[in-house]
Amino acid sequence: MQQINRAQVKQALSFNKLISALQKGFAGNAGVPMRQVFELDDNPTNYDAFAVLPAWNDEVIGVKAFTYFPDNFKQDKASLYSKIMLFSRATGGPLALVDGTEVTLWRTAAVSALAASYLAKQDAKHLVFFGSGNLAPFMIRAHLSVRTYEKVTIIARNQDKARTLISLMASQFRQVEFALGSASEDVIRAADVISCATGSHSPLFDGNWISEGTHIDVIGNHHKQYRECDTRTVTRSSVYVDSRANVLNEAGELLIPITENVFRADQVKAELTELTKSNTNQRESQSEITLFKSVGTALSDLVTAKLVYDLVQE
Repeated sequence: MQQINRAQVKQALSFNKLISALQKGFAGNAGVPMRQVFELDDNPTNYDAFAVLPAWNDEVIGVKAFTYFPDNFKQDKASLYSKIMLFSRATGGPLALVDGTEVTLWRTAAVSALAASYLAKQDAKHLVFFGSGNLAPFMIRAHLSVRTYEKVTIIARNQDKARTLISLMASQFRQVEFALGSASEDVIRAADVISCATGSHSPLFDGNWISEGTHIDVIGNHHKQYRECDTRTVTRSSVYVDSRANVLNEAGELLIPITENVFRADQVKAELTELTKSNTNQRESQSEITLFKSVGTALSDLVTAKLVYDLVQE
């Protein structure tokens, strides 16, 4: 079995190749059971978790396993560790053990951008991004690969990390204006796309401030009792998800409005497989507000790991 490390994953991938592979992968035939997430502690303030995500398609079988220990920073360790095992669909033989931590960063951002390619206005010019963690530069690069943004405003609790992120992005995309901002009404109203990748336990902005035609992308929260956007954002939006089964089992962004009796599960317009099979922009009008909620799917891990495996062989 070939072992593919984090550096090899990083060297092999580009967002153009990955987004294209994900579009084809989600539009094709696949088996994707509900992912299994196990909380390891009874203590409600501790969220150590272990998860298993199996999937298969016509080419490969795969399973991703990961651990999430959010307090690891206190020991100067990563919060997420992950591996993906790939097997041949034809013979069942093992092919590779791929670093899942790097794959997770790339595929999370690429799925978000793929959804935005169907849901954001074609002429979107201003991206407002919440977050400054490890995922942030991946998210911004991915979104810049599907729309021609003129300005990216970054909002984060850690101002030093935000400034470092701005400096990094500005050095890579010199034609784009990068700015440090706040979650104020004028910033939210000026956004064409709002993307959120934070660990926030409460809504990041007021849904009443969202302008017509905005696309909202929320990918940071995986807990039933928390959310990155408020109920008003959901009720004003046409809602799309990466996976109905996973989002309606895990994500407070939709589960809380459902318990408030202001949103129903059957109001989710489509999941990513449906978007990719139509493979066209899904906006009904320039004034429509759209929202995409993602918690992660095994199929995105499978497709990304297989792409890495193929590229490493070249």
